[in-house]
Amino acid sequence: MPKESEAGDGKLKVLALHGYRQNADTFKAKLGSFRKFLNKYVEFVFVSAPHTAAPLEVGSEPDPNQRSWWFNKEDRTFKGTNQGGPAYGFDESLRLVENTWQTEGCHGLLGFSQGACFVGLLCDLSARGMTTMKPQFAVVASGFRSGSLVHLNYYENKIQIPSLHIFGETDEIISKDMSESLTETFLIPEIVTHAGGHYFPAQASLKQTYVEFFRDQLQQHLEAKELQNATEANSFHIEEQAELEAPHEHSESDSDSD
Repeated sequence: MPKESEAGDGKLKVLALHGYRQNADTFKAKLGSFRKFLNKYVEFVFVSAPHTAAPLEVGSEPDPNQRSWWFNKEDRTFKGTNQGGPAYGFDESLRLVENTWQTEGCHGLLGFSQGACFVGLLCDLSARGMTTMKPQFAVVASGFRSGSLVHLNYYENKIQIPSLHIFGETDEIISKDMSESLTETFLIPEIVTHAGGHYFPAQASLKQTYVEFFRDQLQQHLEAKELQNATEANSFHIEEQAELEAPHEHSESDSDSD
């Protein structure tokens, strides 16, 4: 059963997906200031990718702390700019994230770099009804479109959920153009740029932007939940009334037959 209630009625639960060669713990540490900004509104759930990234130097031992969601090169490494390659390990990561989403009772997605690319794919799968996940919003930092062959048809339709896109003007790993290309797959993307490179910015000047986005998503979530509760309560009362009337109608029928 989902643990949605454990986040408390006053907070959103957001599943956070790290970048290539990161893991749940390193990503959580890097988002320390960002999480403090949003502590009133959000509880973040961090999960590590199931695959170990190849060592940086050929012949050396892999570092089990460096994880990857999938590999898009034949040598089982990953590079955001690679086009036309495989997506080794993607299905395993999809199952892991789906299970975590269900178990934790999450409401939204957040990703950085490869994790942001993954968020874009998950949003598209959700929009097409091809995953059990139903994110209400997405936050995408240093995101890009996947170049893997099996993912090329993922970007045919606009994703309609609210989204916040964050990227650096001087990012040399995932260029500004690559991040802008991903924003074009969302219907109404909110875009935040910073002067830096490949990192998740959390300077004080961005605090209000982050707070307003998550506060708006929380308000929409609570309003939708209140409407759902009211609808369910109304449905219960209608069914209850029908049950009370049923014996009375049956009694009249018996009387007519006498």
